[in-house]
Amino acid sequence: MALASADRVNTEKYCEISQYSLADASLQPPIQCAAPTMSHPLFDLSGRTALVTGSSRGLGHAMAEALAQAGARVVLNGIDPERLARSVEALRAKGHAAEAAAFDVADEGAVCQGFASLDAAGIEVDILVNNAGIQLRKPLVELALAEWEQVLRTNLTSAFLVGREAARRMIARGRGGKIINIGSLTSEAARATVAPYTAAKGGIKMLTRAMTAEWAEHGIQANAIGPGYMATEMNTALIQNPAFDGWVKARTPARRWGQPQELAGAAIFLASAASDYVNGQILYVDGGMLAVL
Repeated sequence: MALASADRVNTEKYCEISQYSLADASLQPPIQCAAPTMSHPLFDLSGRTALVTGSSRGLGHAMAEALAQAGARVVLNGIDPERLARSVEALRAKGHAAEAAAFDVADEGAVCQGFASLDAAGIEVDILVNNAGIQLRKPLVELALAEWEQVLRTNLTSAFLVGREAARRMIARGRGGKIINIGSLTSEAARATVAPYTAAKGGIKMLTRAMTAEWAEHGIQANAIGPGYMATEMNTALIQNPAFDGWVKARTPARRWGQPQELAGAAIFLASAASDYVNGQILYVDGGMLAVL
């Protein structure tokens, strides 16, 4: 289908052959494309402010950069102030408006203080991406209660705490807003040795629906993204494990790991006016893994 002139993108400008940084070239798609500026007004995030938790690196940073490319002012969050400052400067060096908000999303007091600091600075969060999370691999029978609670608190309770504070302000302002929770393939299916992560991500699915049930009438759209197996720093050990790497590629119809920047389209869609009547859904970006047996 032909594109209107305003929407036409010169793909030669934005696409180039990948330089494979990992040993196995099939970890990356044959062509990598930088996200071009969205020309359709539905996807324009100019004048909006997005808080992305756990965004000093990895998937969170990739999504924050995508939102910035679409015009949003982004607030990066993490618990390491130095790493966070470097990530903010990296975005600013590319011409994006970026701020830092260092607080522990799993600590209620820290979350409340973090939002109070944003309020004092005149920063109004229109878009929230609840991305912060950790992983712990251990059989259930060997799992300590403290380990279980740490994963649940970081991956699920944090989304409730940060979501609650963001929604309180969105409702009070009367302009609505966007909340994007980060789920997982384990929002739908379980794997051995990651029980607390599975429970947390299953909880994210239903928390997203609970947010919808209560906040949709206030013009807040709460949805989730479910990434598949992504080539991130956190997954380095899995990528370097020949058996697991082979399983991922055999099990995924796309026959490769996903790249962090491949969440950009989903994040921009769910953060923009294009999704104003989309609520309570999980958009899976998984190379087709959940679609097949």
